[in-house]
Amino acid sequence: MNELRTDYEDDPDDREYRLVVAVGNPEYAEQLVRTAADVARANDGEIHVVSVVQKSRESPFALFSDETIKAEFAGDRREILDRALETAPDTVPVHGRVAVGTDVADALISAVKELEADALLMGWHGRPRRSEVVLGTTIDVVLRRAPCDVFVERIGPTANGVERVLLPVAGGPHLPLAASVADAVAASNDATIDVLSVVAPTAGEDERETARGHLEEAVALLTAGTETELREAPAVDDAIIEAANGCDLVVFGVTRRGVVRRRLVGSIPQTVGRRTDRTVILARRRPDPSVIGRLTGRLW
Repeated sequence: MNELRTDYEDDPDDREYRLVVAVGNPEYAEQLVRTAADVARANDGEIHVVSVVQKSRESPFALFSDETIKAEFAGDRREILDRALETAPDTVPVHGRVAVGTDVADALISAVKELEADALLMGWHGRPRRSEVVLGTTIDVVLRRAPCDVFVERIGPTANGVERVLLPVAGGPHLPLAASVADAVAASNDATIDVLSVVAPTAGEDERETARGHLEEAVALLTAGTETELREAPAVDDAIIEAANGCDLVVFGVTRRGVVRRRLVGSIPQTVGRRTDRTVILARRRPDPSVIGRLTGRLW
């Protein structure tokens, strides 16, 4: 049974895999923790739920220490943690903590570093307000700077379970991470994974062979039951959205990043996330600390 703490600063278990879950809205706590539990269970890991109190430099909060803010002014954050911990399954160790920072993204990245976390899961709540923002100011910063794997979950309708997971594939370095998430959720729900690759009707045989290779690569990474499809369609996003209508969850690896910031995530995952009511998870693998990895990362 997960114990509700009063200080929320409980010691981590001796687990090799740690997943931080950022929770700011109590309405999304259950779904985020459920996804986190699937991933942590698949990696024999633990979950750390973190809720951030933002301390603006111009606010009266700036006069107080972080510990005072946690003790005296973090009541709503503690309620969010209570709700998250109450919904967590008994099969995965779950811990909670309140973090304080002048910037939410910085506070989350600091928590990741302090816990030496392997991954961070965040919720994506919808369309950003400004055109230069891709998913949201906090999420954009975390995707660029977090030193761990990052999962961004667009909250969909609450469901009793997952029967089918859609994994659109087009190659790329983030596919193994996306496949691992799809596999973890599928295994937890005894679900089938639909692996989809899309080509244009005018695609030549070389392009079709490449797409078939992407399907084979994905299937080799999965342990759950799979069905594969190479679909012809004039627009990739339309094809994925149509396929998503028959699934409960869509999992993407983030796509290539070019000179335009919007490519950090990729136009297809963004479009699908905004046009479908299904739950969507974006997966971005951790940066490679090696010199070669940093040079390669500039191309992705």
